[in-house]
Amino acid sequence: MPHIQAGDLGVWFERSGTGSKLLYITGTGADLRKTPNPLGSPLAAGFDLLTYDQRGLGRTDKPAGPYTMAQYAEDARNLLDAIGWQSCSVIGVSFGGMVAQELAIRFPARIEKLVLCCCSTGGAGGASYPLHELEHLSSEDKIHARLTRTDLRVNQAWIAAHPADYQAMFDKAQGDALADAARFGHEPGRADGARWQLLARAQHDTWDRAPMIAAPTLVCGGRYDGQAEPSVVEALARRIPGAELAFFEGGHGFLNQDPAAALRISAFLA
Repeated sequence: MPHIQAGDLGVWFERSGTGSKLLYITGTGADLRKTPNPLGSPLAAGFDLLTYDQRGLGRTDKPAGPYTMAQYAEDARNLLDAIGWQSCSVIGVSFGGMVAQELAIRFPARIEKLVLCCCSTGGAGGASYPLHELEHLSSEDKIHARLTRTDLRVNQAWIAAHPADYQAMFDKAQGDALADAARFGHEPGRADGARWQLLARAQHDTWDRAPMIAAPTLVCGGRYDGQAEPSVVEALARRIPGAELAFFEGGHGFLNQDPAAALRISAFLA
């Protein structure tokens, strides 16, 4: 069973592929039982890829909160210790990119190369969209807000011109949410863990410390992302010495929308 003690946390991890070591840190609400997940990414074919459920999520322990961004970074470091990796490359996506920044700042010797996708510094550099502010909405309104925020091409004009396409997108998102609730909603601590992650996310701020990131870094964004808007992605790249910046055709999910993204990231990590 891929369950390991990492510090004081029991962590569910999965590992696949061969090649250079790559730690993949996932985003808000991620659970490796859901697809798509990092194991199905094109990156999984070219690397010894390690990924995990973060604290409070999936099959990892859900200790009492609140949680901090520092804890999430320490969890990642502790997982590397438990696996026996002294160093590796790291890719962080969305919330995972925020964790990866903390990891790179706090434990620089552990990171060979760093890829930050669709994320921000917070603070003076601008924050990603405050997802915690959606929690009071009805499930239908929350789905609509996420669909229109994660890809700005899905705006009111597009919805009016493509009602059937939008309804299909909405129905799929709603169906996925209902299926997740049926499968996992009974799990103790699940709701609290997700809420504590959102609250930790709201406190993310590496603006003053981002210049401390020493690893070669590639910062990636989606041209139509309204969750981590291009302006905050650009601000993040400018803040990290020597960072490369690349934008791709897509929204917050550009890694699944533009095949060029995986090619660019793989070339950077090679």
